[in-house]
Amino acid sequence: MESAVTSPAAGSRDLAHPERAEIRLEAVLHALSDPVRLRVVRELADAADELSCSYFDLPVTKSTTTHHFRVLRESGVIRQVYRGTAKMNDLRRDDLDDLFPGLLDALLDAAARQAVRLGDG
Repeated sequence: MESAVTSPAAGSRDLAHPERAEIRLEAVLHALSDPVRLRVVRELADAADELSCSYFDLPVTKSTTTHHFRVLRESGVIRQVYRGTAKMNDLRRDDLDDLFPGLLDALLDAAARQAVRLGDG
């Protein structure tokens, strides 16, 4: 079975991302099932441009933050690229909306309503 993630060349600073056709609903839902990852996605959805990893003030260690970003990238939810020494993050909204129309908006709306209900937002 082929890997669902396109691997970069050895020694490259390019990061592996699944092609649009390789993005699976199960992987997207799994990635968004974690509150920290959902928080990252909500912030990216509200951003006008890419955000660096250091922008996010997450309540976890640096290594756990790295893990969360990797899960989001490998599931196809975000795209990460290096700009100089910064790793920049962008929501793959076009890909997700094309593959799963309305899903991202519904999840973001539900997350916002939950945050208000729980006093987190």
